[in-house]
Order: sequence, then C-alpha cells, then structure tokens
Amino acid sequence: MLRAVLYASLALIAYAQAGYGALLALLARVLPARPVRRAPIEPRVTLVIAAHDEEVVIERKVANALALDWPRERLQVIVASDGSTDRTVELARAAGADLVLDLPRGGKIRAQDAAVRAATGEIVAFSDANALWEPDALRELVTAFADPQVGYACGQVTFVNEAGTNQEGVYWRYEMWLREMESDLASVTGGNGAIYATRREAYVEVDPIMGHDLSFPFRMVKNGWRAVYVPQARATEKMVPSIEGEFARKRRMMSHGWPIVLRGGLLDPRGYDARYALFVASHRALRYATPFLHLIALAATIARWRRHKLLLAAQLGLLAAAAAGGRVRARPLLLARYYVMTTASLAAGLYDWLRHGTPAGWDAPEGTR
Repeated sequence: MLRAVLYASLALIAYAQAGYGALLALLARVLPARPVRRAPIEPRVTLVIAAHDEEVVIERKVANALALDWPRERLQVIVASDGSTDRTVELARAAGADLVLDLPRGGKIRAQDAAVRAATGEIVAFSDANALWEPDALRELVTAFADPQVGYACGQVTFVNEAGTNQEGVYWRYEMWLREMESDLASVTGGNGAIYATRREAYVEVDPIMGHDLSFPFRMVKNGWRAVYVPQARATEKMVPSIEGEFARKRRMMSHGWPIVLRGGLLDPRGYDARYALFVASHRALRYATPFLHLIALAATIARWRRHKLLLAAQLGLLAAAAAGGRVRARPLLLARYYVMTTASLAAGLYDWLRHGTPAGWDAPEGTR
C-alpha cells in the first residue's frame, strides 16, 4: 500500500507539471478543434481600470488606454479608485479618463462591479493599472466577440523586468501555451488581470474575495458561454523582481483562489462537458494539490528509504538546491528555488484563508510599479 501511495503521488505530480501538456498536445491532434470565429467588429467598449493608490502609474495607464487603436467615440475609460489615499483620483481625471469613481475601500472586485454598473459599452474590458496594452490589443481582443458563443476573452501578458531572481517568465510561457491549447479545444480554465474582457450581459458579480482570473472562465462555461484566449491581444506588466516576492504574490493570490476551488463551484462538474471537466481537474485541481502530493511522496519515500535511496536523495537534493538558490544566482538553483517556493505558496495561501480568512482589499506587489 505504501509503495502504491508513493508511485501514485509521484505520477500525479509528473502529470500535473508536464503530462497534462503532453496530453493536450495529443488531444489537439486527435480531437476536432473548436476555433473561435473571430472577425473585425467595433462595438462600444468600456475599459475598466481598478486602482488603489496608483498615483505612480495611473497617468501613464490612462494615456495608454486613450492611445489604443479604437474609435474614441466608441471607447469609455473608467478608473475605479478603491479607497485610494493618494492622488490617484486627481491624476486619473487630469489624464482624461471619461469617468473616475472615487469609491470607499471595498476591494478590487467591488470596484470593478461599480464600474460595470456605470459602463455604457457592450463589451467591458479590464486591465491592471500597471499593465500597458499594445496599440492593437483591444481591437484583437474584441474580435473574439464576433463569435456569439464567446462570453469571456483574455489576452497575452508578457512579464518584463527579468533582471532579478524571479523565474516566473519561464513558467508563464508554458502556462500561455497550455491556455492556447485549452482555448482551441474548449475553454480556458484561468485568465489574467492584465488584459481580459466580457460581454456586459455575461458579467457576473462574485464574492469580493474571489478574483476574476480564476472565477470568470469556469462560471462563463457553466452559464453557457465560451471563455477563450486571444494571444494576438498583447500587454506587458512589470514582474515581481525576486522569487521571494513571487512567493508572497502567489500566496496572496491563492488565499483568494482556494475559496473559489473549495466553495465557489470550480470543482462542481455540472455545466462542464467532458473536455472542460478534464481541463479543470488537470490544470487546476491537481496543480493546486501539488504541495500536498510532494509531502505525501516525501513521507512515503522516507518510510521506505532503504529501497528508495536515490529517490530520497533526489527529493532532498531539490530542497537543498532551492535553499542554495537564496544565496547563489546560478540558473539551475534559481529554477529549483522558484519551483519549491511557488509550490509552497499554494499551501501557504490555503493556510492563510483557513486561519484568518481573505481580505477583499489588495496592495500592489513590491517592485511592480
């Protein structure tokens, strides 16, 4: 039994990290794709920028929004200030935003909800205050809504500022590839806050501690829409410079993510077809279970260490390399440290949520502005 537990945990880790990608590549060859019928359209669009104490970047962000390749008379730019205590509201108005909502602190989700209620666009797009869109990004993103089945579309964000120790760029490129495969076969299981949009009629108000990135795609699917990825819609965002900062960022994100997983309906397969149920189980449930699978594998290996000395050495070696990566900037050591710490952040986020709940408010990660 112990041997079965050991091999099963290792197999699940391998599948979650690499096997799922191989499976998607195989499915793309043997199953019919479900391409999105994209076409150039020009509906009225509202671009929502939720902001809390963003005086450093808000003027540049509004200017970036107004410079998009989109008819000005068909674009409404709303800045929803979530209890900002600096000059965010003043600077956003001076920069030319069409509407600036000076809201009490209630969290990003409630700020976005208020902006959507004030929106005049048929399509409502969303962006972070520190994300810069390429001039054609909105035009590319909106083409997905020419398909009447599409309710949600997210674009491609590229992280810049790779001068620090953070190895997020390596993981993120793989994540974007998985997202493209999922989108072609059915719908994506996750998005990003830098660049995404919904039909106004498809927008749903969720619990303020549950972010849109994880809650919107699966809810769209349950409501009869497709949630797709448009890699031609590009944005850039400044990356957290250190692995330790990335750990803190992902820990905070998962304190918002676990409520979605465990009580928000993500794991309830009702409303999913077989493909999407497989995607959610593989890309979300198993990925988030990875830290616990590692602990199970390590415990089982220690219990059978006489028979699995090399396996135990490999696991302890990974931990030692991660520890060394905190002192030595060698790429293999940094990759090991990134993997261990970001995997641990999944469990840390669950601990935070279970111990003291998750606040609706947020602050910008250090080094991203």
